[in-house]
Amino acid sequence: MSERVAVRKTYKLFIGGKFPRSESGRSYPVQNSNVALASRKDVRDAVLAARAAVKGWSGATPYNRGQVLYRVAEMLEGRREQFVALGVGAAEVDEAIDRWVWYAGWADKLAQVYGGANPVAGPYFNVSTPEPTGVVGVVAPAEPALLGLVSVVAPAIVTGNTTVVLVAEDAPLPAITLAEVLATSDLPGGVVNLLTGGYAETAPWLAGHLDVNALDLTGVGDPELAGSLEATAATNLKRVLRPPADAPDWYADPGIGRMTAFLETKTVWHPKGS
Repeated sequence: MSERVAVRKTYKLFIGGKFPRSESGRSYPVQNSNVALASRKDVRDAVLAARAAVKGWSGATPYNRGQVLYRVAEMLEGRREQFVALGVGAAEVDEAIDRWVWYAGWADKLAQVYGGANPVAGPYFNVSTPEPTGVVGVVAPAEPALLGLVSVVAPAIVTGNTTVVLVAEDAPLPAITLAEVLATSDLPGGVVNLLTGGYAETAPWLAGHLDVNALDLTGVGDPELAGSLEATAATNLKRVLRPPADAPDWYADPGIGRMTAFLETKTVWHPKGS
């Protein structure tokens, strides 16, 4: 008898809480597996799913969003060895789990730090509160594949935004495996959408999409491509987070900068009673 041939796993996209194949039908090999190659239509589908999820996710209480992120950490902890088997270092997996917990803790505290009552010269109450921007397009860093992804996605969604994430072409397996974690947690479908494939093909369509409110270019390593994407994003005044000048230390204290980068400040005036 001939030796049995193992079934090669096919990793699909993650859109709207489901795992569809790419509309284009294309895939490419990575680590003896097939990975979907996203197209322009997949970007449009992901943006549609993200937009549909904005109302429910941004309308949830911050405390509830924190609970959901903590649940993701719990699920990731339970599949720790699976990520290690994919080649992700144990220390990176542990840091990614802790990063979810860290942002979960900020969910119901950021408004107290970033918002507040303002002193005004008049008989009014003046209060500023942070609100989510909406749909955020994210180009994830290639290294470290898991921790880098978590470090750009978690701060965007904890404040009520939804995301369309372009995953690094050379290291997609940790991202799609994380999608399996998200799908089995309490995260509503459409809050995080993950597209695998080449940045150069899909990023321009994401940058130019008129229903995307902000763009995180952290993972774009080509300065020429980053400049082109920023120029395209300007067509509808997207908020853009540019790629860092130096490689960030993803293991360092992340601070609140990535959370506040995709927030709008709403200020309300209200007359005082006599």
